[in-house]
Amino acid sequence: MPDVARPFAASNALEDTGQMPALFVRERRTAPGPPRGTGPDFDRIQHGKEFVALRRSFRRFVFPMSLLFFTWYMTYVLLAAYAHEFMSRKVFGEVNVGILLGLGQFASTVLITIAYLRFANKRLDPQVERLRAAVEAGER
Repeated sequence: MPDVARPFAASNALEDTGQMPALFVRERRTAPGPPRGTGPDFDRIQHGKEFVALRRSFRRFVFPMSLLFFTWYMTYVLLAAYAHEFMSRKVFGEVNVGILLGLGQFASTVLITIAYLRFANKRLDPQVERLRAAVEAGER
């Protein structure tokens, strides 16, 4: 569509300037950082025993908890899809099993979040602080 405000204007950036818009420029600019050889050695930190222990602690909590929640969620979905009679069974008043299990999904999400926060505060954060102190002291 022509530009009625500027009737003699070119229709796109390539015609205006003879160059591609900055969006399509392949030139790569890197942000200036500290000179090589200064700062933490991230490869050595990542392969150090403290960091490996930190990752192991994190995974010991996250993977089983994720598997547990995924199993619980898929059970709920499959029951909702295939066990209509069971899910529509009244528990009290108009509240049925499906509603209670659905609310249980929200409750379990909150409980998992609380459990992770306690785990992180008690186990992960002290390990992170020790590792950070060691890196800042130049030990790693």
